[in-house]
Amino acid sequence: MAGTPNPFDSREFAPRRAIVTGSDSGIGRAAAVALARAGMDVGITWHNDEQGGERTAEEVRATGQRAVVVYLDTSDLENCGDVIDGLIAELGGVDVFVNNAGAGANLKLLDTSLEDWRRIVAIDLDGAFVCIQRAARHMVAQRTGGRIIATTSVHEHQPRVGSSAYDAAKHGLGGLIKTAALELGEHAITANAVAPGEIATPMTGQTDEDPHLKHRPGVPLGRPGDAREVAAVIAFLASPASSYVTGSSFVVDGGMLQMGPQGGSHLTSDDWREG
Repeated sequence: MAGTPNPFDSREFAPRRAIVTGSDSGIGRAAAVALARAGMDVGITWHNDEQGGERTAEEVRATGQRAVVVYLDTSDLENCGDVIDGLIAELGGVDVFVNNAGAGANLKLLDTSLEDWRRIVAIDLDGAFVCIQRAARHMVAQRTGGRIIATTSVHEHQPRVGSSAYDAAKHGLGGLIKTAALELGEHAITANAVAPGEIATPMTGQTDEDPHLKHRPGVPLGRPGDAREVAAVIAFLASPASSYVTGSSFVVDGGMLQMGPQGGSHLTSDDWREG
């Protein structure tokens, strides 16, 4: 599909249809609602929580936008791409694709079985490749530009003890996005990553908790993040305003990465603030 660059003028990009994988809770749900508020119909996928997917759909529909809900298992590499194709067909196209589905594991390198490794990498990287590729093919064929956004992690940039498979997959996903930016630019398609730190979501055991009420000494802003704060960055990257942003990774972590190897949610004291 390479060749003559797409003559589409990026100033005319007007996204109307978005897909957010893993949008039955947390960052995915917040992103789906944010994109709906920006005027997009949204394709919603769920894996473990069908009711959660339907609750997201209700929030999307409350904005006046259309919602389509489907089951997606990104570790099912033979079929997950077909799910994306079907969702795009039902939406009538795709302008924004947010790869948010993922999983983690708290296992040190020496304790990680090959089965554990393959499961995490399949979900977080292999399945992401398949789904992103399918969405990109549709965007290229539409010839109206597009936005590809991947939710990675601060561990795309800095490793964490006990996360060898997760770190490797997120590093790989960040690299995939950078290559996609190089290759899809001629089609007026941008590709960027959003790298959250500790966000109050089910994945971090903080479902429906107010992060402003939690103290995190190891984070310069002093608290976990809210899923809506990550969704706001995703919404920007999905918008016409981000037309000259591609190949970037936007860290949303309250400044935690700036702490270097000493930082993180495990710290229990603010002594470091004294210098």
